[in-house]
Amino acid sequence: MQKITLIGNLGKDPEARFTPSGVPVTNFSVATDRVYTNAAGEKVTVTQWFRITTWNKLAENCQKYLAKGKKVYVEGRMNDPKPYQNAAGELACSLEITAEVVLFLSPATGGPATSEEAGPTGPVEEVIPFGQPEAAPASLPC
Repeated sequence: MQKITLIGNLGKDPEARFTPSGVPVTNFSVATDRVYTNAAGEKVTVTQWFRITTWNKLAENCQKYLAKGKKVYVEGRMNDPKPYQNAAGELACSLEITAEVVLFLSPATGGPATSEEAGPTGPVEEVIPFGQPEAAPASLPC
């Protein structure tokens, strides 16, 4: 069994479309932050982006209720990572999730969420005493 769970914020408004057979599909990007303290005692924030795909009724609801900056909980399965060349000409990796569950954590009014509505109000800090693993070589971005 494979399952991935994310809590993050939308990077832009969702993009909706229909397959040739009329099935609704909505895509959106989610940024997650991880904060840790490095060996020098400095706080480091690492942002990871995920491309989310939703289908059918879930796609319709995401298109209707989500917008840039909204906080969401996403549960689904990870698709194979796809390498691409970013705007700076560097090799990067697209992490794509097919969502089975999307919970809208920001209030519908667009105002700030309370902790009861949104769950954790920020990233969870963790202490990693041995530092971070080295990045993958540029020739193998995924």
